[in-house]
Amino acid sequence: MDYIKQPMEIENKSMEIIAPYLADLNLNDEETKVYSRIIHAAGDVEYAPIIKLHPEAISAGKKAIQSGCNIYTDVEMVRTGINKRKLATFGGEVFCRVAEPEIIALAKEKGITRSMAAMQSFGKDLNGAIVAVGNAPTALYEVLRMMKEEEIRPALIVGIPVGFVGAADSKEALATNKLVPYVIVEGTKGGSPIAASVINAIMYIIDNNRV
Repeated sequence: MDYIKQPMEIENKSMEIIAPYLADLNLNDEETKVYSRIIHAAGDVEYAPIIKLHPEAISAGKKAIQSGCNIYTDVEMVRTGINKRKLATFGGEVFCRVAEPEIIALAKEKGITRSMAAMQSFGKDLNGAIVAVGNAPTALYEVLRMMKEEEIRPALIVGIPVGFVGAADSKEALATNKLVPYVIVEGTKGGSPIAASVINAIMYIIDNNRV
């Protein structure tokens, strides 16, 4: 059986297949790279018209990563999907506390989700950082609350929770905020690999050398 075996050749061929679906969206080169990597991660070209980027999302993400910012995620799957070795070359780390005993206890005590409790625990560390949410709408809602009530200001929020309860509404709430740049996928689609793909795409825009 004849098939493509080289990783970069597979990726390049995938991007060629995706390109026609982006042709009518009037994207610049950097936006095209982010859209393409999202669609590649999803294996679904129907993502093309429902990806929404704040006009300053990519530039804000690049600036934050180049300054050595940390990334805070709602679940381990997002943390796992981010190229941590690549991020380390800029001086940043990825943090997720959802499975820590302290967070589990806090969530039980307050009657909230673990992802919400984890975001609360990060507190002011979220200032100037990137928040990546791929699973829990409650985590995204909590960050939005912290922005409003505690004046927390992440550099960028990648808000792409997946599901039928709260996901679409939380992403819509993020897209209407006037405080922080964002990346979302409208509706119920999304997930941890999609959120991670956005972070990786921005890092590869800065420096395409693979680590």
